[in-house]
Amino acid sequence: MTAAHGIAPAESRGATSIPAQVVARIAEQVASEVAHVGSGAGGVLGVGARRDFEARPSARCELYGRTAVLTLDVGVRFPTPLAPTLRALRTHLRERVQHLTGLEVGRLDISITWLHPTTGTRRTLR
Repeated sequence: MTAAHGIAPAESRGATSIPAQVVARIAEQVASEVAHVGSGAGGVLGVGARRDFEARPSARCELYGRTAVLTLDVGVRFPTPLAPTLRALRTHLRERVQHLTGLEVGRLDISITWLHPTTGTRRTLR
């Protein structure tokens, strides 16, 4: 304990643990901050799928010590260049999740489950 304040040093006060489900919710919120990225399609095998692009993407997390392994299902606006959008998403996720949780993001799997058209019109095939 420090004599001046009666407080033990930080390293001797214990540890903070964050459940995997909380890290997954943080990843969902962080992913929703990236331009052109929204929620995944949802449902099982396309049955009961709700395509609400304004909702957060879904995420799953597994923790291995201080490393988080994340799996995300996202929707992406169409037409949007996929490679730069996914690169921005990966970078943002790694940086923000590490900053907010103190965990390193190890493996990061992203599935694009649907494309959200920017216009409501459909062209006919000829």
